[in-house]
Amino acid sequence: MGATAAWTTGGYRRLGAAGSVAVALGGWAVGTLPAHDPWGLWVPHGTAVTAAGYTLAYGGLTVLVVAWWLYGRAGASVRDTLVTLAWWTAPMVLAPPLYSADVYSYIAQGAMVLEGHDVYSLGPSVLDPDGPGGDAAASVGGHWTDTPAPYGPFFLLLARGVAWATGGTIVPAVVGMRLIALGALVLIVWALRNLAREHGRSESAALWLGALNPLLLIHVVGGVHNDGLMTGLMLAGVLLALRGRWIIGSALVGLAMMVKSPAAVALLFVGVVVGRAASGPAVRRVAKGLLAPGLVAGAVVVGVTFIGGTGFGWLGTQSVAGRIHTALSLSSDLGLGLGELLRLLAGTDPDPVKSAVQNLGLLLALALIARLAWHATTGRTEPVHALGLALLALVALSPMVQPWYLLWATAVLAATASGGRAVGAVTVLSAALVYETQPSGSTPAYGFVLAALVCVAGVVLLRRDRAGRARGRVPGQRLPAPAESQAEAGAPTAR
Repeated sequence: MGATAAWTTGGYRRLGAAGSVAVALGGWAVGTLPAHDPWGLWVPHGTAVTAAGYTLAYGGLTVLVVAWWLYGRAGASVRDTLVTLAWWTAPMVLAPPLYSADVYSYIAQGAMVLEGHDVYSLGPSVLDPDGPGGDAAASVGGHWTDTPAPYGPFFLLLARGVAWATGGTIVPAVVGMRLIALGALVLIVWALRNLAREHGRSESAALWLGALNPLLLIHVVGGVHNDGLMTGLMLAGVLLALRGRWIIGSALVGLAMMVKSPAAVALLFVGVVVGRAASGPAVRRVAKGLLAPGLVAGAVVVGVTFIGGTGFGWLGTQSVAGRIHTALSLSSDLGLGLGELLRLLAGTDPDPVKSAVQNLGLLLALALIARLAWHATTGRTEPVHALGLALLALVALSPMVQPWYLLWATAVLAATASGGRAVGAVTVLSAALVYETQPSGSTPAYGFVLAALVCVAGVVLLRRDRAGRARGRVPGQRLPAPAESQAEAGAPTAR
């Protein structure tokens, strides 16, 4: 790497680190602060400090996004990108929860399991306000106070361990959950690098889009969302299946399902990999692909459910999230609009209309997933890349969509695609969706305006980059992904 490229990489690293520090410092004033912190660390500090906190948080977020975008053009090596990831992650480790109150739900649900409550029929409000997890329960977002857990027993076991180790005290409990998120990030990095090798892609490009991504940093490290753990386990399982270790891979996918159920989509594509690698008649290969991974994952699911002691109530709570309207869900928005229109015209109840449109959206997503699986089976699409597209379809057509759901597909596509519309879309959306929520976790109207403006800017920049690349004036490999370093493109190096 030349001196200019090295300076550029280091400069963007420092710029992004400054943005991350500003986001974390702003979070101490305007993050998702708990209702009560007995340590007195994460508490409001008045109007002036709040205004300064918002300035720091939004300014830092913008600096981080710009640094990430420019870093993608710098042609960084894998080692440089890993160092940059450490720099950008570190400031958020001890910050309050950022952009979401979900971690308080995790802690409260862990305390519920610890105390023997049925977490799949009751909400955090059953906890004693003065007992373990009481402060977390009081800090849970209003929608979730009396809502059963939609998460699998494996994740609740981890949350139970954190609640037990910390007594549910807010600061150490949040840090404990964040350590799990950091472990998930390490797993994502390992899987991304290896999946990129399997697909002949640039490791640094995969890390840039799949791990250094500001949407992941903000919502997995800062917001402590368990989507990071689900994604890491899913990626690791798919990788092992590709390498012929499909039993362990299917087991990891089963664990991912026991964090959040959308990971079950990966099982279908693991089955494609297993079926294509099997020997013998076509019927035998198809049967092995359809049945074997599912049996392994099913055994893991049953085993973890019994070990967790929470029962199979999670089977009935997978739809609870869909009851909450989120403006990012196309099917929910369309259903709500049609329902309200019919209410005005005919006086009908809008809820059944909304529910019907949501169900149609899910059916369309399942049809697209089935088609992608068929294309993967017949060799028209590579199986892991097809999984990324399938997850993208699932997110786009789900009845409830949060910004961080995009990470399910982004991590897979980062390792399997070097360009194209899907990669361009998730790149622009990754930069835009970080603005959709406030550091405090609320979703203001201006957040959608900011996200839309960033989308427009991102599309313009992508088109300009492609035009410049066609004229030979844009550095780097294939934007929006960073260029392969000389070490990756040339002679082999120690990994």
